[in-house]
Amino acid sequence: MLLNDLPTPIPAKTAAIAQRRIGGRFNAWLFRDRGPESTPIVLTQRRVFVLPTRPGLVFGAVLAAMLIGAINYQLSLGFALTFLLAGLGHSAILHTFRNLAQLQIEAGAAAAVFCGDPARFTLRLINRRGNARYALKLRTGSALTTIDRVDAEGTSNAELVLPTQWRGWLRLPRVTLETRYPLGLIRAWSYLQPDMSILVWPRPEPDPPPLPLGHGNAGGIAASAAGRDDFAGLRLYQPGDSPRHIAWKAAAGGGPLLTKHFSGMQAGNVVLRWDDLPPQMDNESRLSRLAAWIERANSGGMGWRLELPGASLGPAEGSAHRNACLKALALFGQPQEPA
Repeated sequence: MLLNDLPTPIPAKTAAIAQRRIGGRFNAWLFRDRGPESTPIVLTQRRVFVLPTRPGLVFGAVLAAMLIGAINYQLSLGFALTFLLAGLGHSAILHTFRNLAQLQIEAGAAAAVFCGDPARFTLRLINRRGNARYALKLRTGSALTTIDRVDAEGTSNAELVLPTQWRGWLRLPRVTLETRYPLGLIRAWSYLQPDMSILVWPRPEPDPPPLPLGHGNAGGIAASAAGRDDFAGLRLYQPGDSPRHIAWKAAAGGGPLLTKHFSGMQAGNVVLRWDDLPPQMDNESRLSRLAAWIERANSGGMGWRLELPGASLGPAEGSAHRNACLKALALFGQPQEPA
């Protein structure tokens, strides 16, 4: 047989890639690791896994030793005690499984946060059965929360808190929902990954320069802010108006809700231009400064326009405009939708 006729060995790297693919498909089939899924999620029988805990294994070993001793010494009471405890353990398997089965999970609130602040994902656990659920744990990464009780035909909220390190979309990782109720001998768990994402805004600069008022003020040099507090009249309240500018005395008389309007609050009075920032600043520093300016303009009840490369927002004012601008900063150079 010639050496050229020998089979060519499979490279180690190719074999490792094939092994990972096979392992990934196996996990996707067995543990339903298929990425984000739409809610509501119902924990059917096929989604709940059951295995004994470490105390459960010890309990089983003790039962085996008791059974051997009862057989060896022909102890009737030993048989009775062994089978009684075995029945208790078997009943624990059923009750632990039923504590999770048919539980329904829905996505709750997921408000945007600044980078560095904790992101809070809320999941609603809905129990449509006539019996309560107890001692439920939800875990993903470093986040862990415990639900002591979900009442019969009731709902309970679970909050998972994750750290934020980068701006952009933060997707909720796969969550493990488990229980060891009632005896701790059996662990029942299920994997779920609701399609939930939180938008992480860039962190505002701690001590930014004054706001650039008007046109042509580069690098954050402030123009005169005189006239900003000159009262110009009242107008009908619009969603997003600052509560500090609402005419509460006028509203107390039973009339429509009005907002105080100031001459310095004209939309477009503040222009936040990407190109006006110092050229030595990197992209993240620019985004941080613009975020700080947006927060300062919004808290002061001022209108502003944001000009980014390829995008312009405003002029406008209020919380809706603030959120739109912060979203544009968070997704600058990143995918517009969660990956």
